[in-house]
Amino acid sequence: MLRWVALILIAMLVGLQLKLWSGSGGVREVDTLRVALKKQTDENARLLQRNQALAADVLDLKHGEQAVEARARNELGLIKPGETFYQVDERPATAASVSLPPPPPAAPSAGAQ
Repeated sequence: MLRWVALILIAMLVGLQLKLWSGSGGVREVDTLRVALKKQTDENARLLQRNQALAADVLDLKHGEQAVEARARNELGLIKPGETFYQVDERPATAASVSLPPPPPAAPSAGAQ
């Protein structure tokens, strides 16, 4: 009788272990959910930071003319009346794009008449 009870208890233990490791809500699923939670938390932190930057930008645009002027200059290329616009090309010059003036002609020698 004691042998049957021990056998039933061992079978129940094995069954519970199988359910714990491979069943619904088991360790594998919990690990998967932890990884998904970490990814979502990181994404939320990134989006929160972006939202805070956008909110600061909106507040600055609502209350400051300098921000509106800077955005108009940078994004739309606008200039004030009476200003002169200079565009600087910051690409390094290559040897093919730089043209040198031609050398001066050789002076005629006195003995070649």
